[in-house]
Amino acid sequence: MFDPGLLEILECPKARAPLVWDKDRNVLISAQAGVFYRVVDGVAVLLPELAQPLSALDA
Repeated sequence: MFDPGLLEILECPKARAPLVWDKDRNVLISAQAGVFYRVVDGVAVLLPELAQPLSALDA
């Protein structure tokens, strides 16, 4: 389970913009960068090289 309180201090490493947690998909979304980051075992994986395009969410 991801701690939503962390959203106050986390930001997208690509865009330096706020992240939004998609609880149903268990990902953090950066609308400004157009990417999402996975949350694995409650830990946000905010490595720019592992960011995936938002279009991959629907695939």
